[in-house]
Amino acid sequence: RHAVCIFYLVLRALDTVEDDMSIPLDVKVPMLHEFHSYLYQPEWKYMESKEKDRQVLEDFPTISMEFRNLSKLYQEVISDICHKMGVGMAEFLEKKVDSQHEWDKYCHYVAGLVGIGLSRLFSASELEDSIVGQDTELANSMGLFLQKTNIIRDYLEDQMEGREFWPREVWSRYAQKLSDLAKPENIEMAVQCLNELITNALHHVPDVLTYLSRLKNQSVFNFCAIPQVMAIATLAACYNNKQVFRGVVKIRKGQAVTLMMDATNIQGVKAIMYQYVEEIYQKIPSTDPSSNKTQQVISSIRAMSLSGSSMASRHHYSPIYLSCAMLLAALSWQYLSTLSKASEEYLQAGEN
Repeated sequence: RHAVCIFYLVLRALDTVEDDMSIPLDVKVPMLHEFHSYLYQPEWKYMESKEKDRQVLEDFPTISMEFRNLSKLYQEVISDICHKMGVGMAEFLEKKVDSQHEWDKYCHYVAGLVGIGLSRLFSASELEDSIVGQDTELANSMGLFLQKTNIIRDYLEDQMEGREFWPREVWSRYAQKLSDLAKPENIEMAVQCLNELITNALHHVPDVLTYLSRLKNQSVFNFCAIPQVMAIATLAACYNNKQVFRGVVKIRKGQAVTLMMDATNIQGVKAIMYQYVEEIYQKIPSTDPSSNKTQQVISSIRAMSLSGSSMASRHHYSPIYLSCAMLLAALSWQYLSTLSKASEEYLQAGEN
């Protein structure tokens, strides 16, 4: 618990440096590169920030002291991820996301590294086997699936704020400018672009299922599984939906509670994934350019969802346990939503 808390605060401080547009680039870039080293400098703090979260920089000696009180195993993980994320932030400060490869790289820096860091902490704590922290490809996919879902869903909000995170390689096949997708006369092409990006995101689901199947600790499982099932439900709501370009698409609160209750074991998660990819499958337009690719990735998810478990075994735990699980789930979802929001905030600065 303490390691995850300090991990979050360190990244929040790093994000605050990246977010702060009052810091000149010739100052900010070296700060991002060197930020991990400040963890071992007891007196280091930054008092010039204009950001709303500047307290984490002004009181950084408190954070770094707690960091140094952690086990050396935890310190190594947090410092390493902080270093890699700082380098990634600096790289994307002055460039846009063009290719799909760069989209993956960008999402790796802002979310995949969080998944990798958390996984290494789970293994270091011995709550999970060492393979969970060692298999960085699966941990990265956990982060990419969440981040791509956020980027896809938030098209209109980002446009209104002057941010662009959809990869040019994809949207340029459907419009002259990314902002053109919001125009009513372009809605058909806009939805086709949306469907292609959702299809891209769905390719991470098999990795997500493999990752979750390895987890043994109930608290860790809930913490990891709930955001993933929220993401698949969000993608199902967004797929082939014009509303993405007109307003906000969100899952219902009651739907979210049901997901929290059902995502307490791998069989339950498989059932949820199956349910929502079937929902997407039923909405695939025959004329959609990505229809074949969408059908193919859904077929692979179906196969994994149906393997080794009964689709009916979704209520494995007692009602008393579920009450506790729901409380933990709510806290976990709130934490990851905050972490995701933090990532989105520092991305805005990267685009500017």
